[in-house]
Amino acid sequence: MDLKNIKGFLIDMDGTTYLSHRLLPGAKDFLDFLHRNKKPYLFFTNNPSSSVKDYVKKFHELGLTQVKEKNIITSGQATIEYLKSHKINKIYLLATPSYEAEIKKAKIKLTDRNPQAVILSFDKTLTYKKLETAAHLLANKKIKYIATNPDLVCPTINGPIPDCGAIAALLEKATGRIPLYIGKPNKGMVLAAAKRLGLKPETMAIIGDRLYTDMKMAINHKLTSILVLSGETKKSDLQKSDLEPDYVFENLRELLTKLK
Repeated sequence: MDLKNIKGFLIDMDGTTYLSHRLLPGAKDFLDFLHRNKKPYLFFTNNPSSSVKDYVKKFHELGLTQVKEKNIITSGQATIEYLKSHKINKIYLLATPSYEAEIKKAKIKLTDRNPQAVILSFDKTLTYKKLETAAHLLANKKIKYIATNPDLVCPTINGPIPDCGAIAALLEKATGRIPLYIGKPNKGMVLAAAKRLGLKPETMAIIGDRLYTDMKMAINHKLTSILVLSGETKKSDLQKSDLEPDYVFENLRELLTKLK
């Protein structure tokens, strides 16, 4: 689809809009452009380590004061919706205090005694004790195993750090179990976004820096795929990949130039 015909944008955060606490080139101007032209958008992230409220606070500190809670969807929210729809209300959780608070707010009990499921997320407070407990629980095949997102690394200003997918790889080696991943590129994230914006998936575009989540999701579910090279994916990765995004830009600034 021609860029000018796209009706709504799903915008990744880490590596696309910002790195750590620094806005990436063109991020503010791009968001200003969307607001001026009344283009619907959602910030669409696989990173559940912060709550939606915390993300809004971060956006405001970065100068993006237009962003509200309604403009953000996280894999953590999608995971909570999955748990509720499958009547899973007692879990063992590997997560940050921020995501723990969201889980508790959803009235899901946290326990290490006979949980219905082990839930793995991007846990920046990870300890060996948490891994040990998870491994022991996962030995019981009746306990479900779910992860918020498959990302191997999270880009930061100082370089990539291990994300949920990397922690899952460690547990796979220890237990032989692979989780059900909820976040991008899962179709549920697309449907949730389409419902929120009131648009058909094929009229929207995903802007992101990862081939195996952002671009795979767009291609698999017939959204326009826009890759930016400001985060995880480099040109050399793109050359070796079977995935071919519809558009490739250095950053949001270059995308904005094309849109104008």
